[in-house]
Amino acid sequence: MPPVFSEETHRNLLARIPHCTGREVSEWLRTVEDGPAFFRFDEKVSWLRSEHDLAHGHAKAIIHEYDLRRAARKLR
Repeated sequence: MPPVFSEETHRNLLARIPHCTGREVSEWLRTVEDGPAFFRFDEKVSWLRSEHDLAHGHAKAIIHEYDLRRAARKLR
């Protein structure tokens, strides 16, 4: 299930993640990269939430950003 929030909401969530979690977005993206190889968006979100005690919106924003950056790398 891809994110259902707007691009603006996505950016706002990303901006709040360091304050709310104590970790930078780049650290979370590395955590996802080094984590289990789930295929589905919702599996990745559930893993982040359960393994790292993240709010649902933050987990969705991190996974969405991870997927966006991964897709951008493939297009290069």
